[in-house]
Amino acid sequence: MIPVVPKSEPELFDEKVRRPGRKWLEEQNIPFGDSPPDPSKLPSFWRHTQKELWESYGGVCAYLCIFFEWASGAHSTDHFIAKSSHAGQTYEWANYRLSCMGANRKKNRFDDVLDPFEINSDTFVLNLASGEIKPNKDLLQEIQEKALETIRRLKLNDPETKRMRTGHFDEYLNGVPAWKLKKDSPFVWYEAQRQGLLSD
Repeated sequence: MIPVVPKSEPELFDEKVRRPGRKWLEEQNIPFGDSPPDPSKLPSFWRHTQKELWESYGGVCAYLCIFFEWASGAHSTDHFIAKSSHAGQTYEWANYRLSCMGANRKKNRFDDVLDPFEINSDTFVLNLASGEIKPNKDLLQEIQEKALETIRRLKLNDPETKRMRTGHFDEYLNGVPAWKLKKDSPFVWYEAQRQGLLSD
């Protein structure tokens, strides 16, 4: 995981998402700052701008830090502050993180995951031979613990995810240009660059 720079909300976001969402909450007498009685009943107005979310963040999952095609159907909108804990944040662009389906399901309603919008560049370090990520040992202990919990919650070191990272780096070693590695796997590219392993 590397930092994600927040992007401006789409021009029609207020019209398509925020206003209808807030209107619905008002009609149901649900205060914006409260937990909704049944989060599953919240209208999914955010889906009206899901393509814009994917485009805004270059198709890169905020948690796995890999590019995925829109046509794959793997895209989803993660509500960083869970819908179940804050009704009003359900319809706020700043609360959305572009996420692969799998990572979104693992994060779920939990709040023990570091926010990609707020982390520093070297919060996580990567072993390019094994694909394993770890918290940077130079972090404050509190942040190290939070980073470790993020890894556990999102299962960022499960065998398939580690294999994916090593596979991306192996492709570079076997001739894939660095610009493509950066596009497809920005975290692997960043770590390879930081470790002085990029030649182009």
